[in-house]
Amino acid sequence: MEKMKIDFAPLDVPLDRRLQTAALVLWVFSFLALAPTCILLFFYLLFTRFWLISVLYATWWYYDFDTPAHGGRRVPFLCDLKLWQYMRQYFPIKLVKTADLDPRHNYILGFHPHGVLVAGAFTNFCTYATGFRELFPGLTSYLLMLPLWFRAPFFRDYIMCAGLIPSDKESASYPLRKRRGGNVIVIAVGGAPEALDAHPGTFNVLLAKKKGFIKMAMEHGAHLVPVFSFGENEVYDQVENPRGTWLRWIQERLQSIMGISLPLFHARGIFQYSFGLMPYRRPIHTIVGRPIRVEKKEKPTAEELDALHQLYMEELSNLFDEHKGNYGVDKDTHLNFV
Repeated sequence: MEKMKIDFAPLDVPLDRRLQTAALVLWVFSFLALAPTCILLFFYLLFTRFWLISVLYATWWYYDFDTPAHGGRRVPFLCDLKLWQYMRQYFPIKLVKTADLDPRHNYILGFHPHGVLVAGAFTNFCTYATGFRELFPGLTSYLLMLPLWFRAPFFRDYIMCAGLIPSDKESASYPLRKRRGGNVIVIAVGGAPEALDAHPGTFNVLLAKKKGFIKMAMEHGAHLVPVFSFGENEVYDQVENPRGTWLRWIQERLQSIMGISLPLFHARGIFQYSFGLMPYRRPIHTIVGRPIRVEKKEKPTAEELDALHQLYMEELSNLFDEHKGNYGVDKDTHLNFV
């Protein structure tokens, strides 16, 4: 049996690249392990002499319970930390604007594809590292995340600091009800199930039956903006799991029970490039498309929903086809709506 060759990182790596790697280690840990760590810490403290910390936090949590559903609690200072600049440089990640977004309106940005860990969505819309405020002045972005994560003590406060809010309808609608405009909610439309299709070189978009965000846009008169993130699926490899296999069946079953998907992904390590959970250094270009004007209609008909949904898919396809040549995608490649 042939032994696997391990490609170790050189010792003379520049300091900037080391800092970029450190930033990614912290971010990957926060997404994969911080929530369960916070839950364990909360209960562990109850059985130590520091039990009062958990009791006081529980009291605070009771009074602060509805904050995630009311726009969260973004902390601009934390969104502007140098840490996120290093994270941006690691891949690197670039936010590309194709049209102005009038801050007098509210918007729903449909982010595609989800990828494994939505690195592009987080960096572009939860931090200030890629210049969202300068590209779209007067707009405030809110990235939607599964409500499950807002039930984790301590962790809920961490993710709210970055402008994350729960993805349930009531929470997502809160920023859109503000009549002055200037609010943007960002939805990774394919959600957790789409992460199971996040294989390099694939362009499967879970959208064919996704109409909830279309209905929300019509109910609030929020303009729709398609967003495609080239390179999102390239930063991790994933164990092959085609539909119909036993692995995919187990993954989909667990996803339906827990609400989160469990893609078996891998890439590189911290001190070597052969295996691990660190993403590859591959560029991500997030293209923000032209807005689709939406008239407010509190009770849209099925025909109206279908028509707007079809228009959105066409605009997303056009956005992909218009820019794919700039990012190494073959001209004969098109989006596959699932």
